[in-house]
Amino acid sequence: MQQLRFGDVTVDRIVEAEGLGFPAEFLLPGSDSAAIREYRDWLEPHFFDPESGRFIQSVHCYVVRSPRHTVLIDTCVGNDKDRPSTRAWNRLDTDFLIRLRDIGVTPADVDYVLCTHLHVDHVGWNTRLLDGRWVPTFANARYLFHRTEFDHWKKNGDYVVDGPGASDGFYEDSVLPVVEAKQADFVADGHTIDDWLTVESWPGHSPGHVCLRLKAGGREAVFAGDLLHHPVQCRHPEWNSRFCWDPALSAANRQRFVERHAETPAVVLAAHFAAPVAGRIAALGGLAQFALL
Repeated sequence: MQQLRFGDVTVDRIVEAEGLGFPAEFLLPGSDSAAIREYRDWLEPHFFDPESGRFIQSVHCYVVRSPRHTVLIDTCVGNDKDRPSTRAWNRLDTDFLIRLRDIGVTPADVDYVLCTHLHVDHVGWNTRLLDGRWVPTFANARYLFHRTEFDHWKKNGDYVVDGPGASDGFYEDSVLPVVEAKQADFVADGHTIDDWLTVESWPGHSPGHVCLRLKAGGREAVFAGDLLHHPVQCRHPEWNSRFCWDPALSAANRQRFVERHAETPAVVLAAHFAAPVAGRIAALGGLAQFALL
């Protein structure tokens, strides 16, 4: 994704991993493989590989820079984390921080980290391993966790699902150290960062899942987290991912999200859409689809 500009606010994407992801029927158990292939005119070549039947996906972080602050949205899987349930995520050793520096941002420059929700692939770079201890990666940052989301994981621990995508201790190594370092702020719906960024509650995928809305320079974008795992869900918001905490609520809020943004100029920036990532929700012939910018 090329840098996006919204007046004086810029948005960049830092990729941790991108390529063939989960098979469609695994990620979206209620999906229809024949229907997915019918959408090849807008899903291929960026979002679906017809030969393997697998989605093309990404794990990435957004960097939002305003005249006042640098904000990271979701922090991927992270290095050195024990994630045995998902082989591709286990004990990663990536150059994520170098890629961050390549756009002119050091860890010390980050003012805020917002996790749209506390799943394993959205909190990893919250911390790094230093002298055998997990410490906050961004020493000067305030980490923003939705209060409902944090309270759920504090009470219920790590469990999400068995198998690929399982949490594998993320709370202990990627959330709790931030709280113990007194760098966590617990926020609610409507919380604002600067004059441009607003937290919005969209629960269902997780108990306190949020999106972050950017309004600047007469333009609008919404960082959708995992409200949408894949562009095909714009056409089929009823197709939940296997990781959704409350399937009925997740589908209802996804439907509401699609209806709210269809045929508007709002730029949708989700957490796992592959390059070129940024797009809008079109409603051609009354049927929603994801349209790249």
